[in-house]
Amino acid sequence: MGGIETDTFVLVGILMAIGAGALSFLSPCVLPIFPAYLSYITGISVKELQGNHTSKIRKQLLSHSIFFLAGVSLVFIALGASASFLGQWAQELLVGESGLLIQRIAGVFIIFMGFFVAGWINIPTLMKEKRMHYTKKPAGFLGTFLIGLGFAAGWTPCIGPIFGSILLLAASDPGQGILYTVFYVIGFIIPFLVLTFFLGSTRWIVKYSGIIMKVGAVFMIAMGLVLFFGWMPQISGFLLDLIEGTWMENLG
Repeated sequence: MGGIETDTFVLVGILMAIGAGALSFLSPCVLPIFPAYLSYITGISVKELQGNHTSKIRKQLLSHSIFFLAGVSLVFIALGASASFLGQWAQELLVGESGLLIQRIAGVFIIFMGFFVAGWINIPTLMKEKRMHYTKKPAGFLGTFLIGLGFAAGWTPCIGPIFGSILLLAASDPGQGILYTVFYVIGFIIPFLVLTFFLGSTRWIVKYSGIIMKVGAVFMIAMGLVLFFGWMPQISGFLLDLIEGTWMENLG
């Protein structure tokens, strides 16, 4: 890839990763159980969480959320690093158009997962939930961290396909694979922390979560098409012309 094309690819990948992280959290698989999870890791009842928070409760919410998200982040970033390594290994093993081949494979997978996330196709295997369950939470912040590890390690119907798309994106661009995973984590963390302190808003978002998933799925499909057909140079040229045009107008 040329310099401008590479920069555009990375930028699009980062934006997709942030959106995918937010979409994973706002999905019907995660958001509806978020209050219960928050209650479980903090030991505070859902009713108390939805009321006015004292400084003590806020401190407890923030501290446990940080340890929970640390566990989640560790698993996601480790998987992203592994995908980057495998992508780099595949490019070294193959010759010629290996990079384009991996991009096309990633494109097909992302398109396929986009249709699944939107609910337009059904894959029974991916509908099986394999998340770890605890009858009793291990004590303290270590327990919260372990719950985060277990949550991230689960292959839920919504998170699995979305995060799998980011892993394929990481494999198709191994030099930036960990970066995409980090921004996926950031996209997941931001709404988690915001809604931790505004738990009542989850009801409104849950109501429209189906629409949110379909919109996100359309963007996944669009990104898959871009990767498969190699449209990044055209996008790069369009963005460059747009930036240069805006810059010239400002000078004028």
